[in-house]
Amino acid sequence: MSGPRGGKTEANGSSLGATASSNRGRAELLRWTARIGAVTADSLACLQSTSRASASARLAAARRAELLSRCHLLIGQPALYAVTDAGMRASGVEGLEPSRISVANAPHTIACARVAATLQRRYPDHLVTGERELRRDERRAGRPLASAVLDRAIGHRTRLHRPDLVLWPPREAGGAPIAIEVELTVKAPRRLSEICRAWARSRDVAGVVYLASPAARGALARAIEQTCAEERIALLPLDEPSPRGG
Repeated sequence: MSGPRGGKTEANGSSLGATASSNRGRAELLRWTARIGAVTADSLACLQSTSRASASARLAAARRAELLSRCHLLIGQPALYAVTDAGMRASGVEGLEPSRISVANAPHTIACARVAATLQRRYPDHLVTGERELRRDERRAGRPLASAVLDRAIGHRTRLHRPDLVLWPPREAGGAPIAIEVELTVKAPRRLSEICRAWARSRDVAGVVYLASPAARGALARAIEQTCAEERIALLPLDEPSPRGG
């Protein structure tokens, strides 16, 4: 009797351990998605160092549980997954609303999801956050934390330009964060110059990294040069994602 009972107990313990691990994995997925805004199967696979098939299965399971919504708006590009209201509550992240994905913002959202995952994997001791989370934290703090203060104010209100992502150093290390900008399209020259000047004088960030598509790179390079911001802004190429669905 003791043999079968012991075997059953061991099996139950193994099953409970697997369930707890699965729950932790889902909670981490929901927190990451809530904080960044949206994820793709590719970006999740990169973040978790797993296969795309495994990442897709995790996203599909969370979707079946009504914790994530799936939005596939662009032919040849990956689907985006964002937390639902239930997913936001389950994530434990406070002060944020579920992301709204549209045809207009989908390409940029896909690119930011990929860049965020790559940064978090490459710098695991750092913390990557999105623009929405920065907006919340600055609202709570009542001051800029990692945003650029623009030249022209609106009445008595300071105008801020927030980066797409922020790379925060380990808390024990101290130091300022790095602002990450993901640039896919060309902005008006005057607007670019205003933003670059603001970043050049900002002391809330250690520096700024622009990841730009080929279409946006030339105008950005000119704006950085014209505003003498080379010491504060690094311009790097944004690798174009390979088109795929899912």
